[in-house]
Amino acid sequence: MLEIVAWWPVAVLVTDIIIRILAIIFVPRNRRPTAAMAWLLAIYFIPFIGVLLFLLIGNPRLPRKRRKKQNQINDYIRTTSHGLDFGTLRPNAPAWFTSIVRLNRNLGAMPIAGDNGATLISDYEQSIAAMAAEIRKAEQYVHVEFYILQSDKTTDDFFRALEEVAARGVVVRVLLDHWANRGKPFYRKTKKRLQAMGAQWHLMLPVQPLRGKYQRPDLRNHRKLLVVDGVVAFTGSQNVTDSTYNLKKNIKRGLHWVDMMARLDGPIVASVNAVFLSDWYAETNEVVEGIELFELGAGTGDLDCQIVPSGPGFEFQNNLKLFMALLFAAQRKINIVSPYFVPDEALLTAIQTACQRGIEVELFVSEEGDQAMVYHAQRSYYEALLRAGVRIWLYEKPFILHSKSMSIDDETAVIGSSNMDMRSFGLNLEITLLVRGEEFVRQLRAVEDEYRSRSRELTLDEWMRQPLRSTVLDNLARLTSALQ
Repeated sequence: MLEIVAWWPVAVLVTDIIIRILAIIFVPRNRRPTAAMAWLLAIYFIPFIGVLLFLLIGNPRLPRKRRKKQNQINDYIRTTSHGLDFGTLRPNAPAWFTSIVRLNRNLGAMPIAGDNGATLISDYEQSIAAMAAEIRKAEQYVHVEFYILQSDKTTDDFFRALEEVAARGVVVRVLLDHWANRGKPFYRKTKKRLQAMGAQWHLMLPVQPLRGKYQRPDLRNHRKLLVVDGVVAFTGSQNVTDSTYNLKKNIKRGLHWVDMMARLDGPIVASVNAVFLSDWYAETNEVVEGIELFELGAGTGDLDCQIVPSGPGFEFQNNLKLFMALLFAAQRKINIVSPYFVPDEALLTAIQTACQRGIEVELFVSEEGDQAMVYHAQRSYYEALLRAGVRIWLYEKPFILHSKSMSIDDETAVIGSSNMDMRSFGLNLEITLLVRGEEFVRQLRAVEDEYRSRSRELTLDEWMRQPLRSTVLDNLARLTSALQ
């Protein structure tokens, strides 16, 4: 008995040393230095909990089989779309724009397309009504893919539209994220309604280890898109759910989400459809037959558009590289709208550099936070941004400004599902729309003006009067945000 007692501390010490050595070998590999340091600190100071967390969420990539599928999809899209005429592009594109298009093509495979129409819808219920109206026009198929999809009072007409076209023989395919929906109030009702209407539906990135379906549980498909007959598409920041998300805590606080969607027509719809079909294949192993992806037809406008898919299935952070390239290309003005703004060092430096180059930079965020850790991590960057010259607009309570966009000068913009945070850059599957065209930027600027009118400006003097407890919380949250 004494021998066992004597050996116990030695065994613990040896195990601890082995864990530390292995952590130094494996944790920093192909990982950002800040993320590696955060993980090493967690493992060194709370070794058993740190190791458990690392085993659960330490791998920021999808399983190898899923990444292989993505590579196959990219090769197919590049091959199929090579040499095709995707409409007439606008003349006199600046050299930097052409290089960004090439960057997106190399990373995300999607081509740029001309002759597109795009209309922004910034009213929450109007966007749902617009999607329902287009669904009712369907003759062949409807493709629905949303991070959160709930059948509730606000979305009832959307679901009734699906039921009506399904009854006419239109094929309805639906993808919804597993983890994001499973705890929502209407999850079971939504599944039953999809089943009853005859929709083909599947969960995205299901965490079902007993069924052999498992990956890091916080890798999520955050995309929002709708395609009708390959003719019309919608994409943006909005989920198909009530603006309170039907959560008691939100209703109690009076929180409502503010979002923005874009209605698209023209050749760009094929790219949105390609993203859906890629995700459908990834989840089901089914290659949908009978859809000619790149059947091209001019839309209602002459905008140049390119879809940029991103996420842990890709080798690089496609959305972050796009945002960085745009920030360095700007010559006069940058407006950023993001509900969750937690930049990495490179993105923060790019924004500070833009200010130092004399670029006018504005950032729109919510005054109220719905996720405490992200909210405080975001606030930890305000001082650096304000000192650099960024104008920060806090959208009025009790609303959560959930739109995600960036406008560059007067001719270029992006909107989509991607936040300006490390989760969207490395852990979420996202979809981003790049647009070149003054008329689209004017639409976006009008929405930004609306946001500004409902916001108040945060000044450096006000920020420096923050209580110490807020600063401590902000800084602690900032440290945890590096764990990827």
